[in-house]
Amino acid sequence: MPLDATDGEKALQLITSRYNQREWRKKIEKMLSLPPSGLNDDVQRKVFLYLKLGLQAYKSRRADAPSWIVGGFATKEVIDRARFKPAVIDEALSAEDVKLLGVDPGEDVNEVWWDEMLIRWHINPEDEVFEEMPEADAENTESGESGDETRASDETETSRSVSADS
Repeated sequence: MPLDATDGEKALQLITSRYNQREWRKKIEKMLSLPPSGLNDDVQRKVFLYLKLGLQAYKSRRADAPSWIVGGFATKEVIDRARFKPAVIDEALSAEDVKLLGVDPGEDVNEVWWDEMLIRWHINPEDEVFEEMPEADAENTESGESGDETRASDETETSRSVSADS
């Protein structure tokens, strides 16, 4: 389930206010590597994408995994640019939409909150994977095939096709 507006606001505040604290830098980099679909609010998603792209370190896009500039003057410049000129994010944004940037989210945003936020970021209520798994097991036992027999037959077919190709 994507983060609601309150938790999304806290996440953006965390990114934009604690970037100079060494204990939060790796966590902020982890947040920037997450997909924007974890934020439910459209305005927050646009701000997140702006931060994600604005803080991305220049590297070879084909050869290197993405990384981010977190901490220092470059980070402050990207955040200040968004705060003082919200049109760089989206022309429809106002100063009211970005007033939360750079404001500390408070003491309730700690390691425990961060771990719970990561879990909620990735949970999608439309995914019914957990409900479908027991049904798939029940179908295998009803048909008389066990998973071990199926795997054994697959392995022998694979070894036959490999030896025939040789």
